[in-house]
Amino acid sequence: MPEWLPPAVIAAAVLLAGLLLLAARRGRQAEAFGRLAATMEAMAAAQERLAARTEDRLRAQERALAERLDAAATRTQETAGAIQQRLAVIDAAQANIAALGGQVTSLAAMLGNKQARGALGEVQLRELVADRLPAEGFRWQHTLSNGTRCDCLVLLPFPPGPIAVDSKFPLEAWAAWQDAPSQSTRDLARRRFAQDVRRHVGDIARKYLIAGETAEGALMFVPSEAVHATLHAELPDLVAEAARLHVHIVGPSTLWAVLNTMRGLLRDARLQAEARRIRAEVEKLAEETARLERRVAALRTHHAAMGQDMREIETSAEKIARRGEAIRALDIPDETRSAAE
Repeated sequence: MPEWLPPAVIAAAVLLAGLLLLAARRGRQAEAFGRLAATMEAMAAAQERLAARTEDRLRAQERALAERLDAAATRTQETAGAIQQRLAVIDAAQANIAALGGQVTSLAAMLGNKQARGALGEVQLRELVADRLPAEGFRWQHTLSNGTRCDCLVLLPFPPGPIAVDSKFPLEAWAAWQDAPSQSTRDLARRRFAQDVRRHVGDIARKYLIAGETAEGALMFVPSEAVHATLHAELPDLVAEAARLHVHIVGPSTLWAVLNTMRGLLRDARLQAEARRIRAEVEKLAEETARLERRVAALRTHHAAMGQDMREIETSAEKIARRGEAIRALDIPDETRSAAE
């Protein structure tokens, strides 16, 4: 065997082994490339599916966001409308407050004027009395026999009799009392208020209590619950002094209750008057009934006498008829006929 043959065989074997190894590696690479391609295709499909799902989610989110924006816009419009309505209410309230402020200013100016304040008290008194009493139960600005004129005279029957009601509004002294900055000023205003009330009570007792014409008591109407409450709470001795003078101080609510009582008295008096009237009419009806009975009795007597006369006339007529028949039965010659023969 030549010496070069073994190395050549070995080289050929190595070359063949290398070729075989290279072919096997290429097969594995082709298989790997195939698997890689399949993997890449799968990844591409997955990526497409992911992109589709992502796009669907984005569209759903866009729709949800659009719906939320629409709902938010609707709520915003509703809120704006409600705010506008509230602003309109606030504007109306401000206008009312402004008007009320003007009215309060006018009221304060009116209360500061004694004549206007007195007219306000008379109007309030008139409304209360007209609301609770019938029109025939009172008189406005009635002049009494002594020449004085009271605001209202309630026409109650005796007892107790007509009750005079006069409106007094001592507001200035009361306001000074309530707004006094110090105790000394407050005491001074309190005494002034008491003097004003005592003077009004004296005037009413002197002018509107007339024996035989009015009741023994009169009413002093204070057209302010605050003034009336302060008077009874802070000056009870003055209220008792007025009561001893037969002058009773009443406020709007107290006068309302008193007028209800007077209304009951007027209703009872009217019922009694109607009862007396009905009794007088019944007595007259009884007299007419007795007179009718007497006339019926007389007519019955005349009727009985007329019946007797009729019976006597019938008897006389019967007798006359019998006598006529008897006369016809007599044979009396007819002289006229005999002469003619």
